Parts: sequence; structure tokens; C-alpha cells
Amino acid sequence: MLMVKCLRIHGHVGPASTSAAMRSLNWMFAGGCKQPIQALVVRYVQAPEARPVPDEGYPVSSQSDRKESISTATQTDRRSLSQIQPPSLPPPTSSPPSSSSPPSMSDRIADAQQVAAKDASVAMPYNIDWIFPRMRNPTTFWHVTSQLVVSVVGIFSKFVLMFMNKTRVYNKERLVHLVSKRPKGVPLVTVSNHYSCFDDPGLWGVLPLGLVCNTFSVRWSMAAHDICFTNKAHSLFFMFGKCIPVVRGIGVYQEAINLCIEKAAQGHWIHIFPEGKVNMEKDELRLKWGVGRIIYESPKIPIILPMWHEGMDDVLPNVEPYVLQRKKKVTLNVGQPLDLNDFVQELKKKQVAEPIARKLITDKIQEAFRDLRAETEKLHRERD
Repeated sequence: MLMVKCLRIHGHVGPASTSAAMRSLNWMFAGGCKQPIQALVVRYVQAPEARPVPDEGYPVSSQSDRKESISTATQTDRRSLSQIQPPSLPPPTSSPPSSSSPPSMSDRIADAQQVAAKDASVAMPYNIDWIFPRMRNPTTFWHVTSQLVVSVVGIFSKFVLMFMNKTRVYNKERLVHLVSKRPKGVPLVTVSNHYSCFDDPGLWGVLPLGLVCNTFSVRWSMAAHDICFTNKAHSLFFMFGKCIPVVRGIGVYQEAINLCIEKAAQGHWIHIFPEGKVNMEKDELRLKWGVGRIIYESPKIPIILPMWHEGMDDVLPNVEPYVLQRKKKVTLNVGQPLDLNDFVQELKKKQVAEPIARKLITDKIQEAFRDLRAETEKLHRERD
């Protein structure tokens, strides 16, 4: 009848044309014209932007923000839970990556700008896409400029921390040894609390000048995209200072975490503030799982070195006018290195799901932080 109506619209209204149309319709259903029918079906497939896109490595059901909203809804009204739950997604792959072959990142969300565009709550004040290729493949010019920036910042940090203020470092030799003399090709991941915007680079002023002023030995660190990378001038400065722009609020599968994993695979030193922000209230925050992903997916399991510091928020207060202070007491306590190699291998052997593995690894760091914090606060109070 659709064919008949089309013919009538175009003026073919005679009986002969109607019977011809019926013959054509019968021929079409008999299989003589398959392609037009397929094209018609394809035309009405739901648009990609209207369909839920599953994150195979990190199911929606395990996202912390969704988990909290679902938990709240469960407590208030279990019967309405089905209305707010996301569509059911296929479970993650059952065979996790082996220790010798880390999970491929090509099928993950790799472009921070595209990821942020999907989340209206994350603002992108400046396009940071161009930064990552330069960090992945640094040129001779990049190394020369980075050496200049790192040297200036390193000298400034040492002057502020060691000469302007009263800084005491406990177990400094652990940090110096692992930065300069760890086995070749073995990555180092240092983790610490985050009390002040001067924590990085300020803390590295405790290192010898030969380390803190050397772009080939100083750390890679993640910095907030909406604070440090707001224009080209700032972006160039922090890029040459070996700071990786991280977009807070879009999860563990983003370009900053990918790049940290790549740097770990090359045996570099990476520093992470797992609290994910400047903890001005000094609460015991749940650590972000990005550090767990870096450790879990690194082809070579890093050495994890926890540190805790007190007094950095006195050197640079978190209130206006944000001016560096003098003669303040600073305490840095370097903890015992964490060897999680056997633990991570066991997680992979038991085929633990990636989100759970990341959490378990991060919990190990949280436990180390808890003990180190109590010890450092005591040392800081007992100082002259």
C-alpha cells in the first residue's frame, strides 16, 4: 500500500498502474530489492548521542558518584530505584590483563577535552589537547627549555624552604636514594598529602641541587587544568616544568592518567597527590583511584614511596593575599617504601575486576598514610 500511495502522489492513478505497483511490491518482498529495505532500516537506528555508551574498563555501576546517588535512592525509596539507575551495561571482560601485558589504553577514553565535553559540570577554560603530544615526544628544544624552567624553579624552591623557613626532613636518604639510585628502568611513584599550593614544587627544595635542577631526574606531576593551564603562557610554563594537566571530575580514564602510565613504563619518577585537591580542612579524605590505576596498569610495578608533611600551609597560606611567609616550621617525613609487586601480581592472577583492584591498591596507600600522618604530626609538635 505504501507503493500504491507513492504512485498516486505522483499522478499514476489508473488500474494498470495499481496492478503494476502490486507486482513490484510482491517482487520486492520476494527478495528482489534487499538493499533499499536495509537502507530504510539503517536510517531509523537510534543516534549514537542518544544511546548509553558503556565504559568497559569502569562500569557505570562502580562510579562513585553514581553509587552514592543510587545508595541515597535505595534508602529513600527502593521502588523508584529502577527509574534512576542507568541502563544495564555489559559486564567488564572476565580475563584481566596479565602482568607482562598491561591493558590496552587505545579502547579507553583518551582525550581529556572530549571527555570533559560529555560532562557539562566540568569547565574547560583552555584547550589542552596540544600539550600531551609534546610531553610524549619531547624534542631537543623541549628538553633545553624544560631544563631552564626546572632549574629556576628548583633553586627558588630550595631558597624558600631551606633558607627562608625552618625545615626538617626525616628519612631524607630514602627519597634521595630512590630518586637517584633506584634500579634502571624501575619507576618511582611518590605520594603525599596536599595542604598547600606550594607543596609542589616547594617540597623538592629538600633535594640536592643536582637532582632538583635536573629535568631528567625531577618528578612528573599532575596539576589541575583549571588552575595551572588557563592560557598559553601558563600552559607552556607548567608543561616545561613537567606538570601534566589533569581534568578533575571525569574519572580515571583520561589522558593525564594514560600519560603517567606511559612515563612509569619508561622508568620515570611520578609524584601524585591522591587526595585530588588541596585539603585545606585537613580531613582524612578517601584517596582517588587514579593512583591505583597507574600502579595496576604500569608494565613495571613502581616503587611506592609515601610521604607526609606539616607546615607547608604556613609557608603559603590558603587565604589571600597568598604571600610566601618566612621563619615557619616545616616537617617532611619520608615513609618506608611500599613493595606492592606481589600484591598486584596476586590481583591479576585471581582475575580481580579492575575497579576493585584499583580500590584495593589505593587502600594500601591510605593505610600507609594513616600511620605516617600520626607519626609526622607528633614529630612536628615536638620540634623546638
